[in-house]
Amino acid sequence: MDHPQPLVTVDAVLLTLRATGLEIALQPRGREPFKGAMALPGGVVHVDEDATTEASIRRVLRDKTGFEPRYLEQLQVFSGPDRDPRKWSLSVSYVALVPAAELEASTQAGFQFVSVDALPPLAFDHAAIVAAAVARLRGKSSYSTLPFFLLPERFTLTELQHTYEAILQTRLEKSNFRRKMEAWDVLQATEDYVLGAQRPARLYRLKDFTLFDRSVG
Repeated sequence: MDHPQPLVTVDAVLLTLRATGLEIALQPRGREPFKGAMALPGGVVHVDEDATTEASIRRVLRDKTGFEPRYLEQLQVFSGPDRDPRKWSLSVSYVALVPAAELEASTQAGFQFVSVDALPPLAFDHAAIVAAAVARLRGKSSYSTLPFFLLPERFTLTELQHTYEAILQTRLEKSNFRRKMEAWDVLQATEDYVLGAQRPARLYRLKDFTLFDRSVG
């Protein structure tokens, strides 16, 4: 007996940190349904081309934004008969953390940056996908190096602390924060400095450019 097949798509929440706080990059939809509405970058899985859904979202991001994020993590599956007016559908969603300069340089994408706490009406169930991505980031930031991926490859300790504060929405005591980073042993000092208000600030980098998760092990 034949059964109708669902529409299978992938969507990416591109999170970035700008002067006003944590934001996402959105694009207006160029076709129906929801033509003209703001939406997450996404597309249909190509079964004859994509080996996995991660391959799908990387292809979609290359095509629609011109780049691939350094950090990409599968979020969850959103599905049901009502999320897409065309048919029963499911979306395998991903969250990507991208330094603002990289997104802003992707001029071909036509991004609009919006605060995660002040979303406009979004196509499909993309608002729910964004909420899940933000909860994932904020939930994991207290015990992992996830916020590092919002920074450029080299950064100051002050920039790192401000990144954690913006995500966690709280002020962190400077000495406690730096002791925590030292205990994690994830930072590598470089030989480079940037001029600060009082004295040059050393630039650091993440030792191993993979996610350090204190909850594991």
